[in-house]
Amino acid sequence: MSEIKAATDGNIYVPYEDRKGNESIVYFTRDISPEGIKKAYEKVNGNICGKVAVKLHTGEKNGPNFTPASWVKEVIETSETLKDATIIETNTYYVGDRDTTEKHRETLEVNGWTFCPVDITDEDGTADLPVEGGKWFDHMTVGKNMLKYDSLFTLTHFKGHVQGGFGGSNKNIGIGCADGKIGKRMIHTNEGEGQWSVSKEELMEKITESTKATIDYFGKRVCYVNVMRNMSVSCDCEGLAAEPVVTPNVGILASTDICAIDSACVDLVHAMTKEQNGALWERMESRHGFRQLTYMKELGMGNDRYILIDLDNGETIISTKDAVKDVKPFKRIEY
Repeated sequence: MSEIKAATDGNIYVPYEDRKGNESIVYFTRDISPEGIKKAYEKVNGNICGKVAVKLHTGEKNGPNFTPASWVKEVIETSETLKDATIIETNTYYVGDRDTTEKHRETLEVNGWTFCPVDITDEDGTADLPVEGGKWFDHMTVGKNMLKYDSLFTLTHFKGHVQGGFGGSNKNIGIGCADGKIGKRMIHTNEGEGQWSVSKEELMEKITESTKATIDYFGKRVCYVNVMRNMSVSCDCEGLAAEPVVTPNVGILASTDICAIDSACVDLVHAMTKEQNGALWERMESRHGFRQLTYMKELGMGNDRYILIDLDNGETIISTKDAVKDVKPFKRIEY
């Protein structure tokens, strides 16, 4: 198998030892709680300032797996840089409980997102952001209101995804910041073809180009926290229809490098036993999700090599094998 093939085929996982280039810092804690999120966030929020947008997945009605609103409330209310923050979302491309602003607001209330402002950023229209160096796009259409913010805190529930293979920070931004009717259609549907007509590698690349437009806009004023908890193979957009979770909970990661943090999460899943990771790994592989990682690196969005820092044990450097060696069989962490 050639190196070029491994780098462009999204069903092929590139082992860490085969990667080249610089390393970024990724922080890790096993403390899956509001305190764990805050501990991780405080390590990477040095450039977060001004009017802060928090991008997370607020979920379909009564979804069982998304990061609980009560946890996020505690983090926002106790963090100096987030005390006046606004959660941002966009309406969905698919028909459901969030494809119109009216239905979206109702769903937000059902799921408990009532403790701070929530800006559905495409409610008042759209804006175009440039995509530098893209293969598919020269611009991406996002919710217009996103441009009101100075900084972006990306708080991601890491899990599987029916089309993307996995949903990390890249998917959270790439799909979640594209507006519901134009941007999301650009990503998922080829002109003149049916809805959801984009092929696997193309989808991963289009999601990534969309993400690049947003993070280039915010520049250094963006950071990422991924919560590896309740990791169904299904996205939070599937709500109560999500597949049962079988993958163990792992922990919380944080970085200022989007490629590094998503790569580390995938590597942590890979480091588990087949009994532990089988369903989630099959979802990543069969949907060609690894192309998200290699394309981020190609576009200069970050590094796929990293130093994993253990926040629980004196900030020592650890391997992904060390991080998952004591994971327990899945047990739901309730709200």
